[in-house]
Amino acid sequence: MPLGTLDRSPPPFFRQGPSALTKLALCSALALLLMVADARFKLMQPARAALALVLHPVQRLLLAPVDAWENAGDYLRGTKRAMAAEDLARRQLAQQAERLSRAEALQVENDRLRKLLALQPSLTVPSIAAEILFEAPDPFSRRVVIDRGAAQGIAPGSPVINEAGVLGQVTRVYPLSSEVTLLTDKEAAIPLLNARTQMRNAAGGRADGAGMELRFLAANADVKVGDLMSTSGLDGVYPPGLPVAKVTVVERRGDSSFAQVQLAPISQPDSARHVLVLQPMDRHVAAKQEAEVANAAQAASAAEAKATARAAKKEERAAKAAEKAAAKASGATP
Repeated sequence: MPLGTLDRSPPPFFRQGPSALTKLALCSALALLLMVADARFKLMQPARAALALVLHPVQRLLLAPVDAWENAGDYLRGTKRAMAAEDLARRQLAQQAERLSRAEALQVENDRLRKLLALQPSLTVPSIAAEILFEAPDPFSRRVVIDRGAAQGIAPGSPVINEAGVLGQVTRVYPLSSEVTLLTDKEAAIPLLNARTQMRNAAGGRADGAGMELRFLAANADVKVGDLMSTSGLDGVYPPGLPVAKVTVVERRGDSSFAQVQLAPISQPDSARHVLVLQPMDRHVAAKQEAEVANAAQAASAAEAKATARAAKKEERAAKAAEKAAAKASGATP
C-alpha cells in the first residue's frame, strides 16, 4: 500500500478541542473585557478588597522575618544611638526653650489678630498613625501600602504626611490596609503655593517617576531654583501650609510659552516608614460645621428648657401668692 494514501489525521479520540491560537484570542478578549469593565464600572473592586483581606495575614507573616531582623539590628545599635539622641535632645531642648516662649506669645497675638480681622481660626485636622508595609508591585505606578484601612477609619482621598512633609494621598482603601499614591506618580496632582512669591500653581509627578514638575507655568513666571512649595489648601483635601517640594531645575525655551520646572519632593518615600493619615479638609470642615450645628441646637434646647423651668417657677410662685391672698381674705371675712 503506498504511503501517500495513508490518512495522517489523528483519530477523534485524541483531538484536543480548539486550537492554541483560538484559546489565546478568547483569553485576550476576556482580559480586555475585564479591564474595561473594571475601569468603567469598578466591578473588580469587591474582589480586589476580598483578595487584599485574605492576603493581609500572609503579607504580615512574610514581613515578620524582615521586621525581626530590623528589630534585632536596632536593639544592638540602640544603646549608642539612644545616648546620642538624648544628648542631642537636651541641647535642642535648651535651644528651643526661648523659641517656645516666643512662639506661645506669637500664637496668642495671632489668635487676637484673627479675631480682630474676623478671620477663621487655623484648622487642626485629625490624624491616624500608620506604618508603611511595602511598595506596591505595579512597575508603572508609585504606590505604597500602609497597615491601616477602613476598619481604622481611613477614607479615600486622605492626605498622607511624615515628619518632612506631604508624602501622597490614599487612593484605595481595603478593610485592613490602604494604598497610597505618592506625589511622584505620573497620575498624582496637587495644588501648590510658592512661599516666596505666593504664586499658586499645580504640580504632578513626572512620567519617569523620578520627581515632580510644575504644569502649565508661564515662561515669564517668577520662579527660582530653591523656592519652597507648600500646599495651598484650595483643593479642599490638603491643609494649607504643608511643605511639599523644592524647585531644582528651571528651563525657559524660546520656542515654548511654558517653562519647564522640576521639583524634588521634601518627603522621600524610600526612607519613610511611619506616616500620618490626615482627614480630608472638606470632610473635617463639614464635620466641624455639623458639630457646631449640633452644639447650637443643644444650647438652644438647654436655653428653652431653662426658660420653661423659669416660667413654671413663676407660675408656681403666682399660684402660691394667690392661695395666700385667698386664705387671708377668707380669714378676714366673718
